[in-house]
Amino acid sequence: MSNQDALKSFLADHPRMIGALFMILLLTASAGTAAAGVATGTGGP
Repeated sequence: MSNQDALKSFLADHPRMIGALFMILLLTASAGTAAAGVATGTGGP
């Protein structure tokens, strides 16, 4: 049994985890965007 098959069967047994994984994906994507926005600065004297 490969890891991909194990993940598919786990998500089939626990469908609420699909939503949790999707939420984690969205939070990490927005955190990366926020960190990139903070990193841009203005040139000083």
